[in-house]
Amino acid sequence: MNNTALCGLLGIACIIVLMFKRKKVENPLERDLSTNLGASKRISYGELVQATGGFSESNLLGKGGCGSVYQGMLSNGKMVAVKVLDLKLEVASRSFDAECKAMRNLRHRNLVEIITSCSSVNFKSLVMEFMSNGSLEKWLYSDNYFLDFLQRLNIMIDVAYALEYLHHGSSIPVVHCDLKPSNVLLDKNMVAHVSDFGISKLLDEGHSKTHTETLATLGYVAPEYGSKGVISVKGDVYSYGIMLMEIFTGKKPTNEMFAGELTLKTWISESMVSSVMEVVDFNLVSQQDKEIHEFLAHVSSILALALRCCEDSPEARINMIDVTASLIKIKTLFIH
Repeated sequence: MNNTALCGLLGIACIIVLMFKRKKVENPLERDLSTNLGASKRISYGELVQATGGFSESNLLGKGGCGSVYQGMLSNGKMVAVKVLDLKLEVASRSFDAECKAMRNLRHRNLVEIITSCSSVNFKSLVMEFMSNGSLEKWLYSDNYFLDFLQRLNIMIDVAYALEYLHHGSSIPVVHCDLKPSNVLLDKNMVAHVSDFGISKLLDEGHSKTHTETLATLGYVAPEYGSKGVISVKGDVYSYGIMLMEIFTGKKPTNEMFAGELTLKTWISESMVSSVMEVVDFNLVSQQDKEIHEFLAHVSSILALALRCCEDSPEARINMIDVTASLIKIKTLFIH
C-alpha cells in the first residue's frame, strides 16, 4: 500500500472518530448543566435511571406544578432527590432555567443544595440533596406527625436565616416568590431548608421588577404581586409572615373559614385585641409545660411580628434581618 493510500485511510479513520465523539457529546441524554451550577460532578441520564429504579412509582416523593420528584441512590451510595421537569408544560423549562440561574452562586445551610443537573431537548432534571424528614406541610397536616412550639420556632428561624441570606447576603438579591410550607424541607436533624426556586427572580436591575404572569401560590402571595406583578424582597417577607401565622395557628390561609373580608391576617389581627387563645393551635396549648399566660405571651409576640411582615404597603414591612433577630430573642426568652 503506497503512502497516499495510507494517508487517505488514516484521514477517513480520523473523520469517523471525530464524528463518533461529536455524536456522543451531543447525545441529549448525556449533556448536563453541572458547570452552570458550579458543580464538579457530572451525571448522565442513564445514572439517573439507575438511581431511581427507572423513575419508579415506589420512589416517587411527590408531584408539583412543573414535574415530579423521586428518591434515588447514586452509585457512591449517596441518597438524593431527583426533580424531573414535565416538558409538556411551557413553564417547566422556564422553571428549570430560573432555578439553575438562582442557585448557581448560592450556598447556605438553610437552602436545599442542588448537586448537579441533567439537561437536553427532551429531558431536564435537577439532582438535589435528600431531605429525609420531608416537607413542613407534611408535619403540619398529616396524621401521626407533630411539631412542638420550640420545633416550630426553630424551623421558622431557619427559614428566616435563608431569606436573610437571599435578600441581604449576596451581591444580587434573590426573591424566592413562592414561599410556603411545601417548599420548606426538613433534614434528618429537623433543620429546615428552603427549596424550589423555579419561579425565583434575581433583582439585578434594581430593588424591584414587574412580572406580568403571576405564578405564586394563592394565599401566600403579596398583594402588590397579585394585583400589579411587582416583585421585590418585601414580597417574600409577606409570604413569610403568612407562614408564621399558619404555623402557630394551624390554619392555612386558604382554609374554608376565610371568606369575604375575613382572612388569616384579619382573623389574627382582631384576636390580638381580644384573646390570642382563640387563634393559637390547640395542639400547642395542650402540650405546654409552661404557665399558659407565659406561653401565650410568646405566641402573641410571634403573631405581632407576623403582622409586621404582612403590612399592605411593602415599604412598611419589616426586613428579614430584623425578623431573624426578633425570633431569636423570643426563643431566648422562651428557653430561659
